[in-house]
Amino acid sequence: MRRSSFWVQLSIIFLGTFLFSLSCAAAKPIKLSYSVFFPATHGQAKLAVEWAKEIEKRTQGEVKITVFPGSALLGANQTFDGVRVGIADIGMSCFAYNRGRFPVMEVVDLPMGYPNGLTATRVINEFYAKTKPQELQHVQVLYLHAHGPGLLLTKKPIYRLEDLKNQKIRSTGISAQIVSALGGVPVAMPQPMTYEALQKQIINGTFGPIEVLKGWRQAEVIQYITDSTKIGYTVGMYVVMNPKKWNQLTPTQQKIIQDVSAEWIDRHGMSWDSSDEEGKEFAATVGNKFISLSLEEQERWVKAVRPILQAYAQQVAKLKISGKKNIDLLFALIQAHSSSETGKKS
Repeated sequence: MRRSSFWVQLSIIFLGTFLFSLSCAAAKPIKLSYSVFFPATHGQAKLAVEWAKEIEKRTQGEVKITVFPGSALLGANQTFDGVRVGIADIGMSCFAYNRGRFPVMEVVDLPMGYPNGLTATRVINEFYAKTKPQELQHVQVLYLHAHGPGLLLTKKPIYRLEDLKNQKIRSTGISAQIVSALGGVPVAMPQPMTYEALQKQIINGTFGPIEVLKGWRQAEVIQYITDSTKIGYTVGMYVVMNPKKWNQLTPTQQKIIQDVSAEWIDRHGMSWDSSDEEGKEFAATVGNKFISLSLEEQERWVKAVRPILQAYAQQVAKLKISGKKNIDLLFALIQAHSSSETGKKS
C-alpha cells in the first residue's frame, strides 16, 4: 500500500509540473519587432510607440512589440521586403521609396489637391479598402496614413507661374515632376541638406509639407509660403505585418490589433495636421509671409500639373491598370471626406 501511495504521489507531482510548464508556455508573450523610418523624436514615430503599447495593454501582455525608430532595423526603402521576408515583423515606410513597385497605390501621391493630413489619411485607407491591389497581397496591411499638402516654400515671392521660371526648387519623386510642370528647375536633395542649401542660396525654394518649417527649421531660411493646396500632393505611408507572424496570432489578438489600427488612422491624420499648424505658427514668429493665389492663378496651376496625372494613367495602362479609374476614385474620396470634415467643423 505504501509503494502504491508513493507512485500515486509521484504521478501527481509529475502531472502538476507538466501542467505548470504548459501554463508558463501559454503565458509566454509573443514578441514582435517594428521597424519605423521616422526618427524617435518625430510625432509619427511616437504614435507607433503608443500603438505598440496600446496593443500590449489590450492583449494583457500577450503581445509585446518593440519599436525600432530611425531605420535602426531596416532602411526606409528596405522596409516592405524586410517585413515580407521576416527581418522585421512589422514595418512603417513610404510607398514612394520603392517607386514603380506599387503602381496602384502610387496614384495617392499625385497632385490631387489634398486639403490636409486627416483627409489624405482617411482617403488613402478608403482607397485601399475599395481597390485591395495585388501589390500588397504578400503582407498583412494594418493601416495607412499620409501627410498634409506639400506646399511651395521659397526665398522670393511666387504669385504667378511666371515667377517660378528658372527657380531651383528642392524636390523629389512626384514633387520633382510638379516643379518641372510649373516651370521651375527641380533639384533632388534629401531633407537634411535642404536647410544649408537654402541658407547658401544653392536652391531658391523647396516643396514639402508645411511641418518642415518647424521640424526642419526651414522657416529660418525661406521668406514666403505659397498656398498651393489646390495641387497639394501627399506621400502615402504603410504599416504592414509579416503574414506568417500574423497567422501565428490568435483570432482575439488579431482583432485587437485591427481595432487599435483602425483607431490610429485618425490619430495619424490629426498628428500630421497638428505638425502643420506648429509649422505655420513657427513661420509667423520668424516673419514668413503667406501668399494666397488668386482663383484664376490656382486654375492655371491645376492645368499645368494635369499632364502628370495623364502620364500616370498611360504608364499604368501598360500593366492593365485603369489609372483614370483610380484618379477619379481619389478625387471623389477627397471631395467626400473634405465635405465631411467641413460639416463637422460648422
